[in-house]
Amino acid sequence: MTTPRPAFEPGAILTRAEIHPVLGGSGYAGICPAKEKRNVLLFSDSKIGERYGYRDGWLAEDDDIGPVFTYTGVGKRGDQTLSGGNAAIFEAASKGRTLHLFIAVGKVPGSDTRTHKYIGQFKVDERNAFEIQEAKDELGHNRNVIVFRLRPTGPHIRESADTLPPAPQSRFRINRTAGRIARAYRRARRQHQPSNPEQMVAARRDDLVDAFEDRETAAGANIVQLELSMRNSTSRLVFDLYNQTNNTLYQPTGSAANEPITQALAQLLQARQHLRSLSHHQPLHLMVLTPTLPREDLRDLLAEHGIGLVYRNESGNFSEFEANTTTSVPPQGSRCIDCPVLAS
Repeated sequence: MTTPRPAFEPGAILTRAEIHPVLGGSGYAGICPAKEKRNVLLFSDSKIGERYGYRDGWLAEDDDIGPVFTYTGVGKRGDQTLSGGNAAIFEAASKGRTLHLFIAVGKVPGSDTRTHKYIGQFKVDERNAFEIQEAKDELGHNRNVIVFRLRPTGPHIRESADTLPPAPQSRFRINRTAGRIARAYRRARRQHQPSNPEQMVAARRDDLVDAFEDRETAAGANIVQLELSMRNSTSRLVFDLYNQTNNTLYQPTGSAANEPITQALAQLLQARQHLRSLSHHQPLHLMVLTPTLPREDLRDLLAEHGIGLVYRNESGNFSEFEANTTTSVPPQGSRCIDCPVLAS
């Protein structure tokens, strides 16, 4: 159940005094739940975000579903968590609430009253609700922030000024805790939702990743999340499993069927395209991680592209097929930004 459309249209410039009587909520917080109106109001301000190293905005590229607006959660110090206002966003759909997005644009002439542009009604992306990224807090310390992926559900305004700039060059960052935290949040969310085949596959994938990370960590490997910003793009690739010790990137799947295997292959090939220009102490190895052994033709497809395979065998342990080729070491002089320091 969603709320009816408000009296104002996307693109309207409004003050909070004009917004709250219509949509509910009060105060000046960035996230304003309005239980009585079954809404959650989201206020974005690029000037505030830039103080902490992030910016909300539209991704320049649509995916196969459509446009995405990225919105960073609240919490100025330490790691952000799925509580308070962040929980209000995450749980909006399950509670029958509509997300209404506003972007700060200025002040009423002659006063300090802020004005906000109404963007439209949104919902959290059902396929990938959020990503955990690294940013600074108000004390300048590195911390995890929750970046929600929002999709418009009706009329909306999308302007170039509100679109994220593309990355000038490929770069990547590592995060030691983000992957496991994100999986824990997803697992908690599934407990409050009706089970369906898609969720079962997602749950199997998350369980597989946890088990594999536990095994590799116990063996002395340093497993982290790798976040890849692609040159000339605002989209990012996020990999839960990067073995920093031997420079191996894994893409897990929740099934060994054709579609998830080919999707994982595409993700890894795209990552290779951007990571091959960054210098490494060791060659980059790419692997697909599956819950069971894929068909022989799929194994051959991965090997043909230099992609290795790790699968969970019948005993519950992991077995490996190693591709015959690996990506070559890039020439001297290539630039690496935020390259991980490989363990000795």
